[in-house]
Amino acid sequence: MQNTVKIKDVKDIVVRFSGDSGDGMQLTGTIFSNLSAIFGNQIATFPDFPAEIRAPQGTLYGVSGFQVHLGNQIYNSGDMSDVLVAMNPAALKVNAKSLKKDSVIIIDTDSFGKRDLEKALFATEDPFTELGLTTQQIISVPITTLTKSSLEGMEMDMKSRVRSKNMFALGLVCWLFNRPLDVANHILSNKFAKKPILVEANLKVLADGFNYGHNTNMSISSYRVETVNIDKGYYIDINGNTATAYGLIAASENSGKPLFLGSYPITPATDILQELVKFKQLGVKAIQVEDEIAGVCTAIGASFAGNLAVTSTSGPGLALKGEAIGLAVMAELPLIVIDVQRGGPSTGLPTKTEQTDLRQALYGRNGESPIVVLAAASPTDCFDMAYWASKIALERVMPVILLTDGYIANGSSAWRIPDLDQYPAITPHDISQYTGNEWNSALRNDETMVRYWAEAGLEGYTHRIGGLEKDFKTGAISTDAANHQKMTDVRQQKVDKVADIIPQLELIGGEDAELLVIGWGGTYGHLREAVEKMNTLGHKVALAHFRFISPLPKNTESILRKFKNIIVAELNNGQFAGYLVDKIPGLQVSRYNKVEGQPFAVSELIEAFTKKLGE
Repeated sequence: MQNTVKIKDVKDIVVRFSGDSGDGMQLTGTIFSNLSAIFGNQIATFPDFPAEIRAPQGTLYGVSGFQVHLGNQIYNSGDMSDVLVAMNPAALKVNAKSLKKDSVIIIDTDSFGKRDLEKALFATEDPFTELGLTTQQIISVPITTLTKSSLEGMEMDMKSRVRSKNMFALGLVCWLFNRPLDVANHILSNKFAKKPILVEANLKVLADGFNYGHNTNMSISSYRVETVNIDKGYYIDINGNTATAYGLIAASENSGKPLFLGSYPITPATDILQELVKFKQLGVKAIQVEDEIAGVCTAIGASFAGNLAVTSTSGPGLALKGEAIGLAVMAELPLIVIDVQRGGPSTGLPTKTEQTDLRQALYGRNGESPIVVLAAASPTDCFDMAYWASKIALERVMPVILLTDGYIANGSSAWRIPDLDQYPAITPHDISQYTGNEWNSALRNDETMVRYWAEAGLEGYTHRIGGLEKDFKTGAISTDAANHQKMTDVRQQKVDKVADIIPQLELIGGEDAELLVIGWGGTYGHLREAVEKMNTLGHKVALAHFRFISPLPKNTESILRKFKNIIVAELNNGQFAGYLVDKIPGLQVSRYNKVEGQPFAVSELIEAFTKKLGE
């Protein structure tokens, strides 16, 4: 009998796909996200990987999840789930605490046997009652059995058939959200184009999952999610690592400097290397080297040879690169160091997110070694900040550290492919800008203190640079005390003068706000939504979110001095709060900190900010 369920209109909704690492939840979530974006929804995604490459099947620490928040005004991947696809009991248990009271839970009953419940450490055979899930709507479907039946007769082994069960779940969710399958069919056909049997199998299972939902009489409403009017243009669903790679390529094209990446694979930064390898036709040179130190040193060599030089890593790699970054500071060479932050210290939580590398980025080198530090605010903002990092490095001839994090690096949003003519020009401060007659490597622009960058081997511009201190006038090695003081001051002045070209700090909200919330980097989406919801509730709250950290925007102090009540929220124990207090003497701030390897929840932020207002 055909299902005649009602359609429920919603402004936004959170869907989470969850199962074992081998259940294909990342692919399922990605396809559903792309579908939602194509049909006019804003999206923000959160892939949540286990730390183990392949944990024992059915265990709590092997659960892999993919969350997508879709609607018409989306800043982050969402807190509590409206719909959960739980492919086994472990997925249900791990995600139970983040389910709304009226949420929908889709389970594969074939994976909820006695042994499956035991592996997920359930004490009873009724997981829903045991978890207190008494108000949710449960859709129990024998997904594995139906998938096997769907593919009966196809020339595939049983293991390969079962692996297609994620497409049955996707078909069921597409029915639940009134998503036609045409686009999903196109995506799957392209993904498995070299394996026609997989294309045929996945398309059939997807259709059968959709039809099961359509034809089965379930007392549940399907959803219609409010869409948004967006600017015309070409859009793609992009994650932060890919956006970072594209930002670097755009900067290379606009600056005329070939792009070089020297990198060593490390979670969660590896995708930057893997993405750039695809663009040899644009002159990109991306090399996987033997270790982190080699990565930064090859980049420094490429910079000496006149390239836009980049190295990418995460926290442990940034520590290893510290000495070589100091060399780039002393040699005054353009260099971009991308740190995709993850849980630490040491190996820590490789697949989880934190903001705990800030102090390392600011100060993690020997000697007085000032450096420019930037932080991307969202997956799509990674493009802009990679472009800005390149512009500063090439125009001010200095190393720049760009901080992203696991949440925005792996998370994705719909991104409009930009017109590069709308981005600021990049004019490298190389020898083409020098108008004098006699050149040496110490000659500088008197206003910016930036030295002229001459690529190695350029006739008439022979020079040496290295890690030893140099004479301010000649560039020759110097151990003179007064000269060392002068050069120390010059290196700091170069960083300070970058404030002249970066954007001013934007205040979101009025100057009459009773509370100013301060954040930086990848927490933007959660902080923005929390502030907007509090204002809707009648509070007066403003947000100042930082993407340029060292140096701070020139209007930072003037804005912050306007507020008596300030709270700094960050995914560490207060690193940016301490930095602000150091830079703005006498500034009084409160702190809200979390170090759990997970992004903020909007609900917990609202609770903390409301408590602060009450004080």
